[in-house]
Amino acid sequence: MRMEARRKVSLALLAAAALLAGGAKAPATRDWNAAVVETDAGHRIGNPQAALKLVEFVSYTCPTCARFAREGEPALKLGYLPQGKVSLEVRHLLRDPVDLTAALLSHCGPAAKFPQNHSALMLAQDEWLGRLKGASAAQRQRWATGDDAARRRAIAADAGFYAIMERRGYGRAETDRCLADEATARRLAEASAADWKQPGVHGTPAFAIDGVVLAGTHSWQELEPQIAARL
Repeated sequence: MRMEARRKVSLALLAAAALLAGGAKAPATRDWNAAVVETDAGHRIGNPQAALKLVEFVSYTCPTCARFAREGEPALKLGYLPQGKVSLEVRHLLRDPVDLTAALLSHCGPAAKFPQNHSALMLAQDEWLGRLKGASAAQRQRWATGDDAARRRAIAADAGFYAIMERRGYGRAETDRCLADEATARRLAEASAADWKQPGVHGTPAFAIDGVVLAGTHSWQELEPQIAARL
């Protein structure tokens, strides 16, 4: 009888040890890449309480911005954003109607879709920008004819934006609704005009850390050491 009691006690101790061992495991780390919030002028990705707040001022018609999208943004999403130490806000510096058309499409749908919409447009820039540069006089005339929504639809058709958005899961009707979103268009244009006036913002891409625009910084190779030093 005493042996049976000792056996039960031993089993209970083993069970308790297993529970303690299970409870000692470190909690899963949150991936802050999934935290996306729409701001007044763009979208913030990452921990809102991050120690370092990075702002990227971007133009969709800027080849240097597309290069940063290929080199810098993946590095940020893999090495800095997941731990919550750095947040990234992408803001739009509009240079022409094509820029605004692309920016509206990047904002199409809920905030969570922005990072992929942004990447899809940026990574295909060589293709669609080449189409627009080679557009005929008749095509260019359509970009300046009709109301604003009609002009954006013409740009989107000639650039191939509809195909890009379709690959992202957007039908034609949904894409057209985003192109006709005048409230967002005004908000982006007003925010862009204000950002162009910020001290130190002279071109794209431009970057700010904790509200201070970084002089002479237009690439990941120039930006990354400054992020690392501040962390």
